[in-house]
Amino acid sequence: MIRVYTNRINYQYDLHALIKAFYPEHDIRTMDIAQYSVEDDCGNEVRVEFYDFRLELYIRIDAKGKNYSAYFGSNMTQVSKKWHKLTLYEKLCDYTGRTLPWGNLTGVRPTKLAMGMLAEGVDDDSAVEWLRKEHAVSDEKARLSVDIARREMQILDTVNCRDGYSLYIGIPFCPTTCLYCSFTSYPIAAWKERINEYLNALFKEIDFISEIYNGKPLDTVYVGGGTPTTLEADELARLFGKIRESFSFSGVREFTVEAGRADSITREKLEVMKKYGVTRISINPQTMKEETLRLIGRRHTVLQVKEAFAMARSVGFDNINMDMILGLPNEIEADVENTIHEIEMLNPDSLTVHSLAIKRASRLSQWIEENGISMLINTDNTMRIAREGAERLGMKPYYLYRQKNMSGNFENVGYAREGKYGIYNILIMEEKQTIVALGAGSISKRVYLDGNIKRRENVKEVAQYIERIDEMIERKRVLFSD
Repeated sequence: MIRVYTNRINYQYDLHALIKAFYPEHDIRTMDIAQYSVEDDCGNEVRVEFYDFRLELYIRIDAKGKNYSAYFGSNMTQVSKKWHKLTLYEKLCDYTGRTLPWGNLTGVRPTKLAMGMLAEGVDDDSAVEWLRKEHAVSDEKARLSVDIARREMQILDTVNCRDGYSLYIGIPFCPTTCLYCSFTSYPIAAWKERINEYLNALFKEIDFISEIYNGKPLDTVYVGGGTPTTLEADELARLFGKIRESFSFSGVREFTVEAGRADSITREKLEVMKKYGVTRISINPQTMKEETLRLIGRRHTVLQVKEAFAMARSVGFDNINMDMILGLPNEIEADVENTIHEIEMLNPDSLTVHSLAIKRASRLSQWIEENGISMLINTDNTMRIAREGAERLGMKPYYLYRQKNMSGNFENVGYAREGKYGIYNILIMEEKQTIVALGAGSISKRVYLDGNIKRRENVKEVAQYIERIDEMIERKRVLFSD
């Protein structure tokens, strides 16, 4: 453990995220410097005191101790948190002898910063230089952010962000729960007998939203989870039929279903999706290594992934996304090369490359305690292998986001061919349009004209969602009433 003491309580989140990025193998505990006591010494500590015109820092990790002081120009009326963070980052680089690809950025979507610069009329090179100077972002990542931001702006120009909305439908069931998963997801076997109850509750939410949003343009629909295709074909037909009869699809640009797991896909289900106008699906292997699939709890084979993909093509789907995860347990560069090779052979229309995120609520945290974080390998080279594979498929990066505790301190990037971009993915990440989210564990975001955002969440537990559906509807009534 590393104990982090500071005199600025409002900096604790940033301190935790930044130090964790340098020391992912350690637990980080932040606290008020007034709590510091030599008697509580745990061997590893950081003491950082922020003042208007200086920073005082002491770092001792793995028996190496060092003091730092930094002074800021007195011509400043007060040093902002941004400069404090940048200075702390520079001292951590000096102490550790390494840099981070995203510099001192924590809890920020980099493309938002880049998009803000571009919206002000700044040219691409100047936006890149700003990210490098202000946040110590590497040249490669800064250019990636600006490239994606420029592409996102072009796509968003075609969407009715001001008056329209997008719809998310959550189906919180999966064949099994993956090792790394922290989403609202429950094994379908335990809920088979209550699926109709869940759908009935969901339909009440749908009825409410279709009434209060009647006449508003609907741009995208995304059915996610969980794994929606854990539902049987007749249950999917009932769900899609309800969605289509409740909302006008005259202006819908994209209707996505997260098919996800190959062991949940059948021809009959694919035909139901096609019948009800689904335009985009995901078939997500995460890896094409059999041993890893078993380790992470996915009870399908590589062959099943290939068969599911071929089946989707034969049914007529011409916009198929695939996901892969870098940094999975025990996987090395050769495994990533094999996965990207197999994906290239299938020839999907888009590819989402995830850097493994270590979530406290997932079983992966326990696995790391038992096996060590060094077994999760994600490097510049594995990121390059995935990027070059996407390029060979004729894809360009179109959205990007980062999470806490990502392996290698990297990012998630969506790649797609022209005309196959996942519009909903951009909308949810850039928060430019209201997202009405229905189902257990979903979070609605209302985006106001002035850019402010209000959120309302549904309860995560399925039984609670069913029993308290009227309360969930009332929460939405409050959110969307003015």
